[in-house]
Amino acid sequence: MRILGLDPGLRTTGWGVIDVEGSRLTHVGNGTCTSGEGDLAQRLLALFEQIGDVVARFAPTHAAVEQTFVNKDASGTLKLGQARAIALLVPARAGLSVGEYAPNAVKKAVVGVGHANKDQIGHMIRVHLPGAEVAGPDAADALAIAITHAHHLQSAGRVSAVVKAARRAPAAKGWAEIAAKRAVKRA
Repeated sequence: MRILGLDPGLRTTGWGVIDVEGSRLTHVGNGTCTSGEGDLAQRLLALFEQIGDVVARFAPTHAAVEQTFVNKDASGTLKLGQARAIALLVPARAGLSVGEYAPNAVKKAVVGVGHANKDQIGHMIRVHLPGAEVAGPDAADALAIAITHAHHLQSAGRVSAVVKAARRAPAAKGWAEIAAKRAVKRA
């Protein structure tokens, strides 16, 4: 499976792509999309087109986006939310389901603590993805989001497998019936 992680921002949106095979994570690519200057509509269009290019180039099977945190500045929060909407829209338009993760959940999944700083995230990205050359802190955050989604999908897959096995297991038929049959066979 190939996962695209997106760290939305109006000026700079980080992106990172990883491949997941079992528990093995492999770096595929990372970078940033920049919106430049000008009116908001043109900046959002620039992000839309650049993220679309990333999706077309790397053909991910899954995507994940960091959730918005609230700034002190309401106007800044609103603009960030609009950039986040683009980050959600582009993969959804490509037919991908999109996971969403709080910043603290991403930090906890990658670093082990929910209040890690950018340097700690960058270091752990290099641990999880040896040899990856990261294009800056926004790209590192995007790779962290992709890794978080990979862990989430792996956990969900294990839970699903356990549930399926439990449904096929003797417990689904009733322990009393099985115990009675075993007792008859022993006698």
